Formats: sequence, C-alpha cells, structure tokens
Amino acid sequence: MHPPRLFLRFFRWYCHPKLRDYIEGDLMELYYERYDARSSKRYADIQFIIDVLLLFRPGIIRPAEKYTHINHYGMLKNYFRIGWRNIVRNKGYSFINIGGLAIGMMVAILIGLWISDEVSFDSYFKNHSKLSQVMLLQTGKGETYTGGTIAPVIVDPLRTKYGNDFKALSLVSWNDERIVSVKDIKLAEPGRWVEHAFPEMFTLDMLSGRRDALKDASTMLLSKSLAKALFGDEDALNKTVRIDNHFDMTVGGVYEDLPANTTFAGTKFLLSWNNRQNWVNSITEWDNHSCQLFAQLEEHADIDQVNRKIRNIPTPYVSEVKEELLLHPVDRLHLYSEFENGEVSGGLIQFVWLFGIIGIFVLLLACINFMNLSTARSEKRAKEVGIRKTIGSLRKQIIGQFLTESVVVALAALCIALVLVQAALPFFNTLAGKRMSVPWSSPVFWLLLTGFTLFSGIISGSYPAFYLSSFKPAKVLKGTFRAGRLASLPRKVLVVVQFTVSITLVISTIIVFQQIQFAKDRPVGYSRHGLISSNINTPELYNHYEALRTDLMQTGVLENMTRASQSPAKFANNTSIDWPGKNELTPFFRNVSITPEFGVTVGWTVKEGRDFSNEMASDSSAVLLNETAARIIAFKEPIGKTVKHGEKEYTIVGIVNDMVTQSPYDPIEPTIFFTRGWLGVITMRIKPDAPMREALTKIESIFRKHNPSAPFVFRFVDDEYEYKFAEEERIGNLASFFSILAIFISSMGLFGLASFVTEQRTKEIGIRKTMGASVASLWQLLSKDFIILVIVSCAIAIPLSVSFMQQWLQHYNYRTALPWYIFVLTITGAFIIALVTVSFQSIKAAVASPVKSLRSE
Repeated sequence: MHPPRLFLRFFRWYCHPKLRDYIEGDLMELYYERYDARSSKRYADIQFIIDVLLLFRPGIIRPAEKYTHINHYGMLKNYFRIGWRNIVRNKGYSFINIGGLAIGMMVAILIGLWISDEVSFDSYFKNHSKLSQVMLLQTGKGETYTGGTIAPVIVDPLRTKYGNDFKALSLVSWNDERIVSVKDIKLAEPGRWVEHAFPEMFTLDMLSGRRDALKDASTMLLSKSLAKALFGDEDALNKTVRIDNHFDMTVGGVYEDLPANTTFAGTKFLLSWNNRQNWVNSITEWDNHSCQLFAQLEEHADIDQVNRKIRNIPTPYVSEVKEELLLHPVDRLHLYSEFENGEVSGGLIQFVWLFGIIGIFVLLLACINFMNLSTARSEKRAKEVGIRKTIGSLRKQIIGQFLTESVVVALAALCIALVLVQAALPFFNTLAGKRMSVPWSSPVFWLLLTGFTLFSGIISGSYPAFYLSSFKPAKVLKGTFRAGRLASLPRKVLVVVQFTVSITLVISTIIVFQQIQFAKDRPVGYSRHGLISSNINTPELYNHYEALRTDLMQTGVLENMTRASQSPAKFANNTSIDWPGKNELTPFFRNVSITPEFGVTVGWTVKEGRDFSNEMASDSSAVLLNETAARIIAFKEPIGKTVKHGEKEYTIVGIVNDMVTQSPYDPIEPTIFFTRGWLGVITMRIKPDAPMREALTKIESIFRKHNPSAPFVFRFVDDEYEYKFAEEERIGNLASFFSILAIFISSMGLFGLASFVTEQRTKEIGIRKTMGASVASLWQLLSKDFIILVIVSCAIAIPLSVSFMQQWLQHYNYRTALPWYIFVLTITGAFIIALVTVSFQSIKAAVASPVKSLRSE
C-alpha cells in the first residue's frame, strides 16, 4: 500500500475526529509542499512520513478522549491560518485579488456614504416625518405646473378652517443675500424672513436664547458662524445688528449652523416675518406668489386626508388658471422634486438608484477577479483538494476552507479600502459637492461594514469553493486530472461581464458629458461674456442710482449698465395676463421689470417693432414680449395691440428674441417685459478690451463711494449660468471616477488571468520557439482569446448603453443625439487597454529563452 495512505489510515484510526479536523490542514500542507519539492516520488513519500511523525511525536498526540475540547472554533482558526499561508505564498495573485477587491470596496463604501447622505436629507430636523411643504398646482392648456412658490394669503384659511390638522405653519421667504453689519464689520450673508413657529418646527439647536424669540417683530436669530463673525467670542444675545444699512434688529438667539444636507443649509440668519420691513407680509392678492409655506401636521393627521381637504382652497380666488394645493413631505423634498401633471415623477432619486447599481457592479467586477483567478489556478490546488478528501475531509469542510480564504482576502481588502476611502474622501467630496466624513464611531457603520465584508468574501469565494470542492481525489492524486474543454467557459463569461459593465459605464459617462456640452452650446439669446450683476442692497444705492450710473460710465471700463428686477441668468417671477381672444387656460408668463438700457446691455435682438426708449414717456404703459409669448398670444400683427395685466392695459411695442433664463434643458418660457416695478438688480457690461481685474477695481471704488455702508458684492452672469449645469456635471464627474476605477479593476483581472494563462503555456511557448515560431505569432496566439472576449463585450455593451441612455435623455426636452463616434472611440479605447494589458505578459513570455522553460523536460 502507498506509504502515505497507510500512515493516513493509522492516523485516522488513532485521532479523535475533531482533532483530525483541527490538524488535517497541517498534514495536507506538509504532504503537498514535500511532494512537490522533490522529483523522486519515493523519497517524497518517506520524507513525508518522517516529517509528520516529527510534528506529531509522542507527547503531543494523546488518547482521543483528552481532546474533546477541540471544536469547530479550532477548525475555523485552522482555515484562517491556511488561508493566510496561501495569500503569502502566491503574492502576485494575492496582490491582484486584494488590490482589486480593495478598490471595489472603496467605491462601494464611497457610494454608500453618498447614498446615506442623500437619503438622510433633512433628517436633522427631529420632526421631519411630520413636516411638509405646501406646493401650488397650476393647470393651464392641459398641463399642470407644480412649484413651491405660493401666495402668503393662503396661510389664513389653513389656520382658521383646518387648524386641527396642523400643529404649526410658517411662511418662509427665499434665502436672499443681505448686508448685516455691527460697527465696522459689514458682511453680505443669506437670510430669510420666517414666522415665529419656524425654529420650533425645524427644531433648531439653540446655543443661546429661545426658539420662540421671533414672536417679537424686532428680533432676529443668528447662526453660530455669523455670530462668531460679527461678535467674535462675545455673547451675541440682545446685541443689535443693522440690516441693509436700513433697519436694526435685536439678536434673540444663536442656533447651530444647519448641516449641508438640509433644505435650509446656508441660512445664516432668520428675521421675524411680522417686521414691517418685510414687504411680502403686506401682500393680500391670491395670484401674487412670492414666498414658501411649510406645515407641521398633528400626530393624528394623515397627509393624504389633509391633502383632500385643502386641495381646492385657492381655486375660487384665481380665474386665469386653475390653482390647487398639495402637501409634499419634507422627507421627499430633496429626492422627489420633479412633478408631471401634479404627480411626483422623479428627481435625484434616480441618481441614488443609478449610483447604487454602479457601486454593486464595481464591487462585482472585483469579486469576478477573485473568481477568475481562483478557478484558473484550479489545477495547482487540485492535489490539495484530493489529499483533503483522502484523509476524510467532507466536501462542506473544503467549501468552508475556500470560503474562509476568500473572507481572509476580503478582510485584508477592507483594511486597505478604509485607508483608500479616508485618503480619497476630500477629492470625492469635491466631485460630489458634499461634506461627508467616515463615521468611525458609529456602531451601525461597523455592523454594516462587517456584513458587507462577509458578503463580499462569500460572493467572491462561492464559485471557486463549489468548483474546487467537486474534484475527484482518485483522478487528482493519480495525476490524470485535467480541466475539460469547457472548464474555462465560466472564466470567459466573467471576463465578458467585467468588460461589458466597464464599457457601458464609459459610454454612459461620455453621453452625460455630451448632453451637458450640448446644452452649454445652446444659443442663449444674449451675450453673457463680460456681464456682471450686483444687488441693490441699501437705500443709498436705490435712491442714488443715476449718480452711481454716471460715475461708473465715466470710468471708461463699462459699455453700458441697466437695472432690472432679476438677473439675466434667471427670470424667476411669474404672472398672468389677458388679451382679446383669450379663450382657454394659458401658462403663466415670466414678468421682468427693466430700464430701457437693458436690451442694449445684455445684447438681445428686437425681432419686430422697437425697444424701450428713455425718450418716450408712453413706454411706462408699454410692454415687450419674447418670441414664445408672442406665439402664445397669437396676434397676427402684435405691434400696437394691447394686453391687460391686473387692472391696467399695456401696448405691445416690440418682440424680442427668446433668451434661455431657466433650465437650459427645458423649452423657452413666455416672458413679458415692463418698465415699471421694483428694480433691484444692477447689470453691467465690461468692455472687451478692459482688463478684468482693473475694471472690477474701478467699479468697486465707485460702489464704495456711493454705498460706504456695504461691501461690493457681484456675480459674473457667466458663472450664474454655469451653475445651472452643476448637478449634471457632478453626476458626470462621479460617473467618470467610477468608470475609470471599473476599467482599472477589469484590467487588473485581465492582467492576472493573462499572467496565469501564460504561465500554464510556458512549455508550449518554449517548444513553439524551438520550432521557429516568431514573437509576433506567439503574441497573436496568446492575445487572440482575450481580444475575442473584448469584442463580445462591446457587442453586448453598445445596445445596453444605447437603451439605457435613451431612457435617461427622455428627462430632457432639449437633448443631444447619440453620435456614432462615441461608440467608436469607446471600443477603440477598450481594445487598446485590453491589448496593452495582455501584451505585457504575452510579449514577456514570447521573448523568454526556451531553454529555461524546457529545462525540466
């Protein structure tokens, strides 16, 4: 009988079964290492027995009953020890496995942090589950517009008729920038007018003062950062702050700055809604939409039932369109912000799902590397499996061993991944526009991380474990085991999956940027270059505008300047108008108040009629329409016709070209221009030949001369317009980041697989070189199979990405096509990456001396 088998039978009889489980790994290791270390089989057999007897010499092995304490813990410990030995012994493959898995885990953790930040939006507020924003639904021409801007008068019937359903209500203004000053300190900071219930509704963390301080109309609340900037280390409570150099407010409290993932992030101060300086407080018209309204429901109230009660409150008071109300939960405000015909149609939630799927796929790519390399090395570990089965190991024990090895790899990868996450987080935060950090002290984080690691390890090792444990020991130990013709098929399928995912990600990312560029190249209807805007933030500026304009024009750096109610980059106000022949519900018109210099300053084109003129007093009753508004009104000869706004009639004197002032992805909205109304934004055009730094210095000096009580705060209109693309660009940057990592992980896997295949065919290559094969033919031989796999991946990825991106582009009214060259470039890039990855190993093997590879033959 074969000596090792004789010894193993004796060993199995002598040892307790649990002890055998505990030490059989060491036994296998000794046999496996010694058997391969010598060319003489007989020597190896004898030396094997000697080694084992030395290891388990008398004094170590005792009667079996003394080892009843050895249990599955010992077996598991042994699995981990053997797994670690295999990692150390195969450094190259371990590096690829652990490195790829670590990168995949890093991506998954970063995406997990990003998703956690998104889905926890507004959870900072303790009452968030009962908070809602009152939305307005406006129906016209068969379409329903849903927005958060409402008329302040709506709050009265909600309090009087439906007060039992609401615990609190608060009107809230927009986050407007104002000048706040204390002595010589003057800052431009964003703040809001709010009703006194707001701090309690949103559970502001008060550092000093009271939440109900805003009941006093002369009181304000400061954020911690603003209080620090204004008063330093002094207590800000009961101190006086001057607003817009126009009125004073008393500090009634200081609250902790609101986190970035809240609706009111960046709000530096709160002013009492009832203060007489809040002009919105005096609005009583139902069609004057100028603020927001938030509600806190009573504990017993059901939001659907309350919605049915309040839905038609504004309907009887508005004739131009049909208006209705809708409560939209604050918990859904961030992720579900898009509406279609009064129903939620999506929003950022689609990106949460998208990046969640990307994270899973990138991690899957890393797991595929492990599966591929483990099954590729199956012949090298076949003897190990055979010996284990010979000495009595059950298949489930072998599966446990290999799964444990994959968990060891996953744990090692996790340690590296956490280091990578900490290092990459600042860069990732910049890409994502976030302020995330790793919650090291959170037990939930570590619990999730542990489960995530075990899951990754089991997924990675599942296929190799079941595959390797199925080997027949008789064939393996006789040396007759050979992988079948189809044994490499699963590996090829996994490589195709890897590159399909990677190529799809790359194509999708390119199309995202193509869509952004397409929208950026859209004609906007005016010239943004050299335009800057500045708010009129004090009475000094508003009352002495003409003197300011004269001095600025005399500097020689301006071509022109104008005043308007809004910046050219965004027309936010809307209104309704009437005209002869209007017989159906129509959409609202954007209404903009301007001075006659507006058109010349921004550079629009008058299509019909004329522009406004300072020389014509009648222009106080005149209006201009953009082309879209003219098409909706549908006058055959619009010039000279009249439209009615409120109780006053206005004469149309001109039609100007459409301008992109809202989302660059949406259709142009109808706009009407007046020469009367509030004019609170100054727009200036700097001469093209004027150095920008010098021009801004001169402009600032003039502003300080006429407005010494406030800093000069300006914005480039170009920057305001670019901000419209911020969300899409963030998504594109994140997708690029993940795509690069996906390609890198796939290339690592391909490199490892190519290395192994080359190693397996070393003798074949040596023989072919001896027979006269050239380096080029050997390179072709070794690279051909991998290139075929990349071709298959491209064939699958292209229709997948086309289908997916066509659906994504449907969200945009103004969208790009899918140009053919994107697919050509992506396929070319995939081939280059695959060739470079595979060629390194192929050429290295092809140029090696055949003497070394054939020496043992």
